[in-house]
Amino acid sequence: MDWAFVHKVWEKSISSNVGSGQPLKAALLLNYDPNAPSRLMSTIAEQEGIKADPTEMCELISFIKRNKLQKESFVIGQNQYLVTSIHESWFCARSMNTSKPAGEGAILMQTGAFFLIGLYDGSIGSASRAMVVLDQFSWQLNRRNH
Repeated sequence: MDWAFVHKVWEKSISSNVGSGQPLKAALLLNYDPNAPSRLMSTIAEQEGIKADPTEMCELISFIKRNKLQKESFVIGQNQYLVTSIHESWFCARSMNTSKPAGEGAILMQTGAFFLIGLYDGSIGSASRAMVVLDQFSWQLNRRNH
């Protein structure tokens, strides 16, 4: 993997879209290669808008690997999430303990040897804007690898 390229695409696609008034409130890029040694699975490659706990990310990867997405919940930061929809290479979740009236959500997307996580505030419209940003990043990353 060309880390310089990953970082450049991250800066262009993700960093500029995280923060107040932006589609994402936070984003994480985790190494996720099921065929790689387990010690590489929880590496946080990039993060923006959040200071992720590596132990928490290991637990998130375990949650994903158990593949009981609609039977269990997962935690990122202060929020506990419940999966609301599952698609081929990504899934969406809503926070169960948010104090925000419009709610909070997460989109988790597998892209190549990475797992991309986008957190957003709001509901359907906010989720759509967040998905556009994540999908653009994924497309750029996959285009380089093919």
